[in-house]
Amino acid sequence: MYYLPQPPFLVALFGLFISLTFGSAFQNLMRQKTREWYKNPQQANSFKLEDSVVTATYCGICLGVWVFLGGGLLIFGFGIITSYGVALLLTIFSGSLVWGQISEVLLQLKEGGSEALNLK
Repeated sequence: MYYLPQPPFLVALFGLFISLTFGSAFQNLMRQKTREWYKNPQQANSFKLEDSVVTATYCGICLGVWVFLGGGLLIFGFGIITSYGVALLLTIFSGSLVWGQISEVLLQLKEGGSEALNLK
């Protein structure tokens, strides 16, 4: 008799939960940093992303995305090493691109104020 195990839907949902939890913490931290910058724009370290709390929350988002993508590939029947290997590559690539874009936007905001972000 051939036994087909249930797909690991719970793993994907757990990854989604991790991402959403750390994402809301990251959102609150960025709002707090924006408020601090508007109160004191001359402060040198207002928009530095090297803060350990900001980095930790962003890494938490990436961890959740990795678990979610790996679980999603497991659902489609790929092996565990293949699933989480491909998911890791995708997460590192997309996470570094988004981190770079956040840095660019914060730099533009610091140099030109909120007018620098207006689309024409």
